[in-house]
Amino acid sequence: MTSIFFTAAVLLAGYMCCMFIVGLRAKDNSLVDIAYGPAFVFACWGAWVFSQEMTFHFRPLLLLGLLTLWGLRLGLHIGLRHRGQGEDFRYRKFREEWGDTILWRSFLQIYMLQGAVVLVVASPVLLAIGAPGGSLAWSDILGVLLFSLGFFFEAASDRQLTLFKKGGANKGKIIMHGLWRYSRHPNYFGEATLWWGIFLLGFASPSGWYGLISPLTIAFLLLKVSGIPMLEVKYQGNAEFAAYKARTNAFFPWFPRKSPISASAPGGLKK
Repeated sequence: MTSIFFTAAVLLAGYMCCMFIVGLRAKDNSLVDIAYGPAFVFACWGAWVFSQEMTFHFRPLLLLGLLTLWGLRLGLHIGLRHRGQGEDFRYRKFREEWGDTILWRSFLQIYMLQGAVVLVVASPVLLAIGAPGGSLAWSDILGVLLFSLGFFFEAASDRQLTLFKKGGANKGKIIMHGLWRYSRHPNYFGEATLWWGIFLLGFASPSGWYGLISPLTIAFLLLKVSGIPMLEVKYQGNAEFAAYKARTNAFFPWFPRKSPISASAPGGLKK
């Protein structure tokens, strides 16, 4: 089991070193966001290929298949969104704050940290590769259902936002229709949900419980660190967003509340 994680760690270190060089040459550290989803695919498939006993058990193969679907879709979506946009505002802020220390801090706090996060979050898949467990279990079925629900929320809300932002008249406005009517961050809800599904898919492996760190880490990052907090601070002082926030859940989808604050016409929350 240790060798599986070691292999994935080595692959991720090499992958992130390559991305560091790419970001350095392009002067755009936000390119690492495009590489995030594919990093899971690269590390987990690599760990499977180089494992001592490359098993064809259904559980790791199912996990690898779903992970590939998620990772490549996410990478393609972020890549298309990033075209012509330059470095994301969050990374520009780091560049301004870090000054002369930008080189080593980018390497450690963006690229290597991202690789470490990927290794932790991918743990249910890596655990299943190392010890797949027995036959089909209830947790496998529930895991597929949760993954499907999360994938739908993430992909559909990303698509709705992309189409919305294509309308020139929507520039600077807040999207309030589709899945965004029920949650201010339906894509983040989908992300967290699908990782609970992946955890449950790996749960029937002998060490499956250890994979609980994966959805807990994702939830913490989205709710408290680099997800909702960093994005919503950008909209402080925006009256339209304040009205939207007053009546719409931040994370879990639910019907809008009645708000005393009147909102203007729908527009596009940038993510």
